[in-house]
Amino acid sequence: MPGVPGSGGPIPKRSDQRRRRNAVEGLTTGAARPAERPEPDEHWHELARDWFLALAESGQSDYYQASDWQTARVWAEILSRQMESGRMSSQMVAAWAAGATELLTTEGARRRLRLELERLPVAPDGPDEVEDELDAHRARRSRKPSGHAAGGSS
Repeated sequence: MPGVPGSGGPIPKRSDQRRRRNAVEGLTTGAARPAERPEPDEHWHELARDWFLALAESGQSDYYQASDWQTARVWAEILSRQMESGRMSSQMVAAWAAGATELLTTEGARRRLRLELERLPVAPDGPDEVEDELDAHRARRSRKPSGHAAGGSS
């Protein structure tokens, strides 16, 4: 549906890359309940198990509810069966990819729904690295945005 966040179209820019920062309208909220991640099945294919465990380490899982974890569990089972079958069904792979997108497993999917995960700063190893980071930060701040110069015409 046009105009509905998450309904397709190009991947939006990150908020720090956008010029306009319009308020998100029409947001409905509900009560979030804590959800525990179920354990992966010991019989799952290694890649399916790794994918499922990676969800728990990913920032978007902070928003997962019990139904999201069960959805992930079902998709991990489907992925496992596909991997173990020895023949991959392109339709099943496409369906799994769509299911994984619903769980916000890619940055594009998260941006379409306007969910951004902040990257945690990495602690510098020593004083030289602190200076390098400060220099890089100063250089980024001093750069002018590309485009036409303000106030003049050519």
